[in-house]
Amino acid sequence: MVEHARWFDRLAYAVLVLGSLLVCLPVLYAVIVASLPAGRESEAIYLVPGAHLWENLALAWQKEHLGRQLWNSLVMAVGITVGKLAISVLSAFAVVYFRFPLRMTAFWLIFITLMLPVEVRIVPTYQVAANALLPLNTLLGLVGIQAQLNWNLLDSYLGLILPLIASATATFLFRQFFMTVPDELTEAAKIDGAGPLRFLWRILLPLSTTSIAALAVILFIYGWNQYLWPLLITTDAEMTTAVIGVARTLPTEDADAQWNLTMATAILATLPPVVVVLVLQRWFVRGLVDTEK
Repeated sequence: MVEHARWFDRLAYAVLVLGSLLVCLPVLYAVIVASLPAGRESEAIYLVPGAHLWENLALAWQKEHLGRQLWNSLVMAVGITVGKLAISVLSAFAVVYFRFPLRMTAFWLIFITLMLPVEVRIVPTYQVAANALLPLNTLLGLVGIQAQLNWNLLDSYLGLILPLIASATATFLFRQFFMTVPDELTEAAKIDGAGPLRFLWRILLPLSTTSIAALAVILFIYGWNQYLWPLLITTDAEMTTAVIGVARTLPTEDADAQWNLTMATAILATLPPVVVVLVLQRWFVRGLVDTEK
């Protein structure tokens, strides 16, 4: 039996409180700055909130068309989350339960893409997004057919979502989970006449609920925080995302700093992922620590 020392409990609580303060202090500072009037942001160093929080939030909402930007970010984050989960589940299911030539080679090719983040492949990805049929034109050119097919994904939700929906990490995690499912369960499904898709839908997916929920939270935040890709492929103000909207409120050489509006915009842009984390918190924790698998 493990004996608990009182001094160790106090030390653990002290470390927990210190860590909480370090995490919450920047958020508290942002709220305080957002509550101050213009030109008095330096007073936030005293950690005393002002009386203009709601006024600054309303001004930030109207000034940067933040409602449209939040909607664009929401569509992008949800699309990336759903796309990554769907492709990863199907990829892992194919690798684990089907036997076909070069099966493991295909898996390791997917896994190697972990070493190729968006920043590394940003130029070819942009070229494909500018004309999604460019690879088809190239293949047709190899057989002597000159085609000029064009499908432009710039300034569109498809352009924001499609290039980012492949996930080697999620594929690997689902593969590892599917490999822990007993073979007897697969055999029982075959005896009952369940086909592959029915086995996936009725058995594997319900067993993967906690893993899907945990990954959904991570992938939603990943999609919401995207900056470089939306900045590159969107030129229309109607397609700007919330993260870019926050960046555009930062002061420039020719403009005065309005840190209260910048912080107010950042707070509004942070609320949706915070809500997602709070709503799915229990499932997220279970997906990380569940040992019943």
